[in-house]
Amino acid sequence: MKKGLVIVESPTKTRTLKKYLGNKYEIKASVGHVKDLPPRRIGVNVERDFEPEYEVIRGKGKIIKELKSAASKAEDIYLATDPDREGEAIAWHIAEELKNGRRKKRRFHRVLFHELTERAIKEAMAHPGELDKNRFESQQARRILDRLVGYQISPLLWEKVKRGLSAGRVQSVAVRMICDREKEIRAFVPEEYWTITALLQAALPPQFEAQLIKVRGKKAKIPNGDKAEQITNELKGLEFVVKDVQKRTRKKNAPAPFITSTLQQDAARKLGFSAKKTMMLAQRLYEGVELGKEGPVGLITYMRTDSTRVSQEAVKEARDYIGAQFGKDYVPATSRHFKKGKLAQDAHEAIRPTSAARSPEMLKSFLEKDALALYDLIWKRFLASQMSPALLDQTRIDIEAGQYLLRATGTIVRFPGFMVLYQEAKDKKGGGGDKVLPQVEKGEKLELIKLEPKQHFTQPPPRYSEASLIKALEEKGIGRPSTYAAILSTIQDKEYVRLENKRFVPTELGMLITDLLVAHFPEILDTSFTAAMEKELDEVEEGTVSWVEVLKNFYGPFKERLVQARAKMEPVKATGVETDIKCDKCGSPMVIKYGRNGEFLACSAYPECRNIKDFTRNERGEIEIVQHSDEVAGTCEKCGRPMVVKRGRYGKFLACTGYPECKNAQPISTGVKCPEKGCSGELLERTSRRGKVFYSCSRYPECKFATWDRPVAHECPDCGYPILVEKNTRSEGKLLKCLNKKCSFKKKLD
Repeated sequence: MKKGLVIVESPTKTRTLKKYLGNKYEIKASVGHVKDLPPRRIGVNVERDFEPEYEVIRGKGKIIKELKSAASKAEDIYLATDPDREGEAIAWHIAEELKNGRRKKRRFHRVLFHELTERAIKEAMAHPGELDKNRFESQQARRILDRLVGYQISPLLWEKVKRGLSAGRVQSVAVRMICDREKEIRAFVPEEYWTITALLQAALPPQFEAQLIKVRGKKAKIPNGDKAEQITNELKGLEFVVKDVQKRTRKKNAPAPFITSTLQQDAARKLGFSAKKTMMLAQRLYEGVELGKEGPVGLITYMRTDSTRVSQEAVKEARDYIGAQFGKDYVPATSRHFKKGKLAQDAHEAIRPTSAARSPEMLKSFLEKDALALYDLIWKRFLASQMSPALLDQTRIDIEAGQYLLRATGTIVRFPGFMVLYQEAKDKKGGGGDKVLPQVEKGEKLELIKLEPKQHFTQPPPRYSEASLIKALEEKGIGRPSTYAAILSTIQDKEYVRLENKRFVPTELGMLITDLLVAHFPEILDTSFTAAMEKELDEVEEGTVSWVEVLKNFYGPFKERLVQARAKMEPVKATGVETDIKCDKCGSPMVIKYGRNGEFLACSAYPECRNIKDFTRNERGEIEIVQHSDEVAGTCEKCGRPMVVKRGRYGKFLACTGYPECKNAQPISTGVKCPEKGCSGELLERTSRRGKVFYSCSRYPECKFATWDRPVAHECPDCGYPILVEKNTRSEGKLLKCLNKKCSFKKKLD
């Protein structure tokens, strides 16, 4: 009997499958997509109903040859690529290639592995399905739509602004949201207001605080210090009496298990992970991790999902585990089920551990730190979702003092329920900020200990973090959770936005591109239009709408906009964007231009005046010129003039002050000798193409020593390695560490 052929995407997944399927099947990996639209041209025949011109991806010819060779020995081919739209497209393209030129009939089966456990794998293999044409066409429509937008607007931006720019159906909307928020912040005018807090003593301890909330039955508004002082003086002479005491017990239910977007948000808030890093780690946990004698085991279910549904077997296992580990009080009378989101496809389960019994503690020796932290988050959230609600005792005390009303509130956790295991990132430690209030009775007189007036200012809306941007995109129906990691990476790589203190700030380039696109392609940049487009693409997957009709409806108006934009969009490539800054050399207006190294100010009188300046923007968005003073660092060995520290495309470097007569330039030395045996070089500070600083030997390429961490000229006290490195860690702060992998020396720095 011939072996069946199973084709998956990842080589890691093949090891996990071989463990459970044994020798009955040959297992091969496609290593992602094998075919795509051509990289250097649009590759879509608009005149022939948007027919895509797929071609084999460069470098994938060898893989297709191997798959064809394996398929020639099999009658049954199981296409087990990932259970999502991209996986369906990969399966479809592989089937097309393996059907071509076949001499005998082959049977193709579609297999969906939602988790890589023995039970799930064998169940999926026993009940294979067919390729899903609707799902493939939905993916294809998205791919073509993105190609039509990106490959036609991007060249326009190259022509009008600068080469290398890109526009995207979803990425450009994300940038617009960040830019719109920045405009709100810059336009915001803070308003002063004051609060008054009273420290009070009842008959029984403890002392407690109450805040002024009403004056003559209306909400207290204290606009300035004079008014605050007047009210404070009046309160000092009044009697404080308990007007009302309300106590109630509130149930707090656990959140649903993770879907893709909520996992990305929680990992950003709690672990500081980017969406890209979260998805990379989750992929590894899903595909299988070596667990000693157990071999490779898939630790979580498929991580691209928008459904909170969980299988009955997983629910039962979780409830049994909770009862055994936490007690029967922590197991609710009935299992919990969660409401389906309005945009959820419900094709997969929620993200959960493949076994509730496999605790993070058990996996400590098998997972590296970040993967373990993410698994711990997923495990706790899933178990918590099936635990009893927390019971919170909430107390509210209203206090009357003449015409003024003050209020004190407190929450005490009566029963922690799911909170014993998991709390949402927005919660404060202890279940929402516990404040113990004394036992008081209605009509009881209170002693005033102290009054504290405090000045505040209204705050602008906060900039988006990765977590809050993902949440906003999801709420508006823009893109899909599986695409968010790529979108957030792209808008940073293209330098439309940057992260400052873990918040997105648009660059001048991002603001300019957004303004141009909003002016000439308002529909593309409209959140409602983009969300409606996503809904139509979902309907293609459901089989209720034709993918060709969706593209026709979009492309007609888009093509007209494109023609108008080519004619009317103002070119800023040569002229730049005008500012209020005057050139300090000739008095002409300075303009913002965009070069290979980013944005800069240039004199509008160029080429007569070649004055340029670096600049930043303050919180109000006003331009501030950056003053540079070149740091002298030695003497030029070629001409004897001083060498100074300059900043170029790839970071800092040393340059001769005699330029352009003397063009001597060198990387900056750290003064630390190369630690490689027999090497006479020293370590230089360099910058990678992506702008990240690293340190490598001056004798490269003869010596290939390099490190990302700053070297320190100190021998390791434990193993004698020639140098140590400075390392910044989230958990331990700044450390000195040994580079020898066999040595564990580390020392905390002040």
